[in-house]
Amino acid sequence: MKVRTVNKYGTHYSASLRKMLKKIEISHHAAYTCSFCGKSMMKRQAAGIWHCDSFMKMAAGGAWTYNTVSAVTV
Repeated sequence: MKVRTVNKYGTHYSASLRKMLKKIEISHHAAYTCSFCGKSMMKRQAAGIWHCDSFMKMAAGGAWTYNTVSAVTV
């Protein structure tokens, strides 16, 4: 099992928990498509705060992913 992003947890936690955590961390660090300019530059600043590096616009979204039902422009 290759879990590069969760290697810091070692064998203390079970493989199934590390697999779930890997899925969350990949979506957490991914770049999303900006709804303003259309480029894949939307990055997470903090929990629920997303920033487009290209368009210099901030938006509110989900804690782990940008596209949620309650995403609102700040």
